[in-house]
Amino acid sequence: METQDLPQDPSDNPNDVVSDESSPETDLTLSPVPPESHPQDSQLSPDNHSPGNPSPPPQNEPPVSDSLEDSSEPIPEDPLDERSRNPINPAEPGPTEQGPPTKKRRRRKKFFTELNGTPSVAKNRRADLAKEVDIEALIAISVGFPVDSLTEEEIEANVVPTIGGAEQANYIVVRNHILARWRSNVSVWLTRNHALESIRSEHKGLVDAAYNFLLEHGYINFGLAPAVKEAKLKSFDGVMRGNVVIVGAGLAGLVAARQLVFLGFKVVVLEGRARPGGRVKTKKMKGDGAEAAADLGGSVLTGINGNPLGVLARQLGLPLHKVRDICPLYLPDGKAVNSEIDSKVEVSFNKLLDRVCKLRHTMIEEVKSVDVSLGTALEAFRRVYNVAEDAQEQMLLNWHLANLEYANATLMSNLSMAYWDQDDPYEMGGDHCFIPGGNETFLRALAEDLPIFYERTVESIRYGSDGVLVYAGGQEFRGDMVLCTVPLGVLKKGSIEFVPDLPQRKKDAIQRLGFGLLNKVAILFPYNFWGGDIDTFGHLTEDPSMRGEFFLFYSYSSVSGGSLLVALVAGEAAIRFELMSPVESVRRVLDILRGIFNPKGIAVPDPIQAVCTRWGKDNFAYGSYSYVAIGSSGDDYDILAESIGDGRVFFAGEATNKQYPATMHGAFLSGMREAANMLRVAKRRSLVLVDKLNDVVSEEGDDLDKLFDTPDLKFGSFSVLFNPTTSDVDSHSLLRVNFGGEKLDYGSLSLYGLIPRKQATELSKVDGDENRISMLNKDFGVRLVGINGLYSAGESLITLIKSARSHLSEEA
Repeated sequence: METQDLPQDPSDNPNDVVSDESSPETDLTLSPVPPESHPQDSQLSPDNHSPGNPSPPPQNEPPVSDSLEDSSEPIPEDPLDERSRNPINPAEPGPTEQGPPTKKRRRRKKFFTELNGTPSVAKNRRADLAKEVDIEALIAISVGFPVDSLTEEEIEANVVPTIGGAEQANYIVVRNHILARWRSNVSVWLTRNHALESIRSEHKGLVDAAYNFLLEHGYINFGLAPAVKEAKLKSFDGVMRGNVVIVGAGLAGLVAARQLVFLGFKVVVLEGRARPGGRVKTKKMKGDGAEAAADLGGSVLTGINGNPLGVLARQLGLPLHKVRDICPLYLPDGKAVNSEIDSKVEVSFNKLLDRVCKLRHTMIEEVKSVDVSLGTALEAFRRVYNVAEDAQEQMLLNWHLANLEYANATLMSNLSMAYWDQDDPYEMGGDHCFIPGGNETFLRALAEDLPIFYERTVESIRYGSDGVLVYAGGQEFRGDMVLCTVPLGVLKKGSIEFVPDLPQRKKDAIQRLGFGLLNKVAILFPYNFWGGDIDTFGHLTEDPSMRGEFFLFYSYSSVSGGSLLVALVAGEAAIRFELMSPVESVRRVLDILRGIFNPKGIAVPDPIQAVCTRWGKDNFAYGSYSYVAIGSSGDDYDILAESIGDGRVFFAGEATNKQYPATMHGAFLSGMREAANMLRVAKRRSLVLVDKLNDVVSEEGDDLDKLFDTPDLKFGSFSVLFNPTTSDVDSHSLLRVNFGGEKLDYGSLSLYGLIPRKQATELSKVDGDENRISMLNKDFGVRLVGINGLYSAGESLITLIKSARSHLSEEA
C-alpha cells in the first residue's frame, strides 16, 4: 500500500551536505519477499574537515581583562561538552579541549582551506591572555568569522567608524570574546552587562557595537533553551517594525520567523504542506512491537563545531551520536573488498582530484569563463594515468564517484569542474552526528507558538512601494515585506508568480545553479542483524550507470529507537529510482543485504516496514539540494540571496547560502541572515519616513501655529479650537498643550488631543495645569500625542477649521 507523504529539507550528507531535499515517500508494510541475489552498488563514508588554527592575535594588549588562569590549548568549542573552563571567567563552563581532528576514511571533497597559527606557550599573564584570545578566535572561525578582518555584514552595520587599524583589531577581540562567552553556556541569556564584565570600561563602545551586531544577526542568544526561547517571544527593544509574510516553514522560514518576532516584527508563515520542516522530515515507523524514527530528508549534522544545530542539541540536552568512521565495502558477490586494493584506489582517486584542481587553476587564470564537467576532467586524467584498469578497481573508483554524486546530489557530468567545491573553505569542523529521535525534535520546538498557516500553497507574490500581497489557497495576505524560503527547485519550476517579474539577473542565476536529487529507502527490521559497531557500510556494482543505487547504508539503530537501515540512491540511479515501484526497490535492497550477510551465516529477516522517498516528484521541492552546475559559480548563491523590490522581497534557504549550501545549518543561517537584513531595511525605511514626516509636520506646524494664534479657548498652557461647522457640545475640538516653554532650551513642546467641546469647557474652569492634565487623563481618558497621532480624524477637523477661517478672512 502506497502513501504519499510530504517531503522535507537538507539531507543526510556525510559531509557538509545536508540534503536540501523534500520528497514524497512511499510507505510500505511488507510481507515476506523471496530472497533473490542481485548485487547492487554502493558505499560511502562520511567526512570531516576542521578549520585548523587562526593566525596569532595582535601583539598589542587586547581589551579583555587579564584576570585569567592557565589552561591547556583547546581548539574550537565542542558543543557536546560544556565542562571545560571558560577563559574569561573560570567559574563558567567554556570551550572543550580536543585533540587533533581525526582524518575520515573517505571524503566527500578533496580541497579545503586550513588555517595554521602558532599557539602561545609563554607562561606570563599577558601570554596567557593572548592564548585565551587565540582560543576565542578559533571559536569565531568555527562560526564563520574571518581571522583578522570584518565580515561584509559587520561593515554594513558600521561596527567601527574606520575599517582597519587598532580599533578594528580591538573590536574583533571583543566580538570574539562575547561570542565565546555565550557559546560556553548556551542555556542562558547573555546580557549586555554580562558582556561588559570582563572587558575594560574604555571599550564599552566596542562592546555595545559587537553585542548589538551579534544579537541582531543571531550569533548569540538564539535557540531553544527555556530562558532564550522565552526572551525571544517579544520585541527586544519594544519597537514594532511592520508585518512580514514568510513563505515556507522549513528551517530557514522557522528560524527567520522566531528572530523577526524578537526584532519587533509581526509575522505570518504560509506553508503548503500539512507540517513544518520542508525538506527535513522524520517518519515514525512501527509494527510488531518495534518502532523507529527515520529522517527521510535532512539527517546528519555535518560538522558539529560552530554548527547552530549543535547549539540547539545542547540546549535540548540531546546526546548526539558521532557517525563512526569505519565503513566496510562489499563487492557485488557480497565479499569484502580487499583492503590493499581499496587503499590504492582511494589514493589514486584523490590524486585525480588533485590534478583536476591544478588544471582548473590554470584554466581560470589563463582562459576566463571556460568550464567543463568535473566528470569529463576526471575521466580524461584517469585514462592518461591508467587508473583503475581492472574490474574491481573500476568498481571501487565508481563507488567514490557515486559518493561525490551523493554529496552534490547530481551526476558528475553536471558538476562544474571550476567551482563544484567552492564552499570547501567554509566547511564546519568536528564530527558528523545523528540526532536521537530524528530532526523532528528541532522542528517541533522551532514551530511552537508561531502563527503558521498549513496547506496554504502560495501562487503569487506581488510587491510595490507600499508593501506586498501574497496569494495562497484563495486568501490574500498583506505585509510590509515578504521572505521567500522555497527550495530552488520550486523557483526553477516557476510555481510562484512574481509581480513584477523577478529581475533578469536573478532569473539567470536560478537557471544556472543546479538542483539535484538524492533518494532513500528506510527499512525497519525486527532486530539488528548487521552489528552495532558500525554506522555505515557500502556496496559496489558492476554497472557504472547504476553506481549510485544503494551504494551506501546508514545504520540508525543507535539513535532511532529501533533496528533501522537507510539505503541511499544517488546520481543517475536516483532519477531512475523514481520510476521504479516501491516493492521492487525494497526487493533489490534486500537482495543486496542477503548477498552480504547470508554467506556469513547471518539471516536477513523480512522487514516490518519500508519507506521510499520521491523528492523529485514532490511539488514543494522538485529535488533535494543545490549544486554548482557547469557555467555556474558561488556568486549565483549570492545573487539568489539578494532582495528585490527596494527591500520588499527577501530570499532565504540553503540555495541562498554561498558558504554552506546543501546543508541544514546553511538553511538555518540564511534565515538568521535575512532577519537581520529585514531589520536593517526597516530601520532605514523608518528614518526616511521620519524625515518626510518632519518636512510635512514643519509645514503643517506653521499653519497650526497661525490657527492657534486666535484660539476659541485659552487657559494656562491649554488652547482649544472648536469645530466651526456646529455648536453641538459633543462635537470634537482640537486641544493643544504646550510643555516646557522657557524651561526648555529648544523652546516648547506641543502635544495634541481630540476632546468634546463640553469637556474643553470643563477643563477651562479647573485651576492649574497639573490639575487639568490629571482631569484630562483620569477623568476624560484622553492621551496627548504628536499631531500625526491624531490620524484622519485630526486631519479632517484641522481642514474644517482652516476652511472656515479662510472664508472669514475673504469676507472681511
